[in-house]
Amino acid sequence: MTPAVMVAKQAKIDFFLHEYSHDPAAVSYGVEAAEALGLDADRVYKTLLVQLSASRESLVVALVPVNSQLNIKAVASYFKAKQAVMAEPIIAERTTGYLVGGISPLGQKKTLPLLLDQSAMICKTIFISGGKRGLEMELNPNDLLSLTSGKVAAIKKQALQKSSFN
Repeated sequence: MTPAVMVAKQAKIDFFLHEYSHDPAAVSYGVEAAEALGLDADRVYKTLLVQLSASRESLVVALVPVNSQLNIKAVASYFKAKQAVMAEPIIAERTTGYLVGGISPLGQKKTLPLLLDQSAMICKTIFISGGKRGLEMELNPNDLLSLTSGKVAAIKKQALQKSSFN
């Protein structure tokens, strides 16, 4: 049982675990999860760690759908930081206690501020990492926010509009 699962059980929230066989050659862990489980990628969220300014101490967690990119400027703006960069994988692993590709927003070694993209709020349930590669946790986004003291913001990059030229 992962720390993420233990947190959800202790909080007595409704959640479901979905396991799949992780392919070590997978390029995108989140897209792999969506495809392996037959899920709409808009409901599967990836957990990203962002380093604000130049300090390794100022890390935050951001969740966006796996088929989207993070708008890192929006995260920096939300936290009133002058700049932000993606945290190095080794820093993400040391800070959370999870391996990249299995980082859950729940049960991390260190409690970090969390931002969930606003797109999650239209879903009855979303899927997040259950704390290891090959394990997804389905839960209500409001329960995730409650368990993490998380906030909601528009933090995914907007898709480019397709234009047609005649």
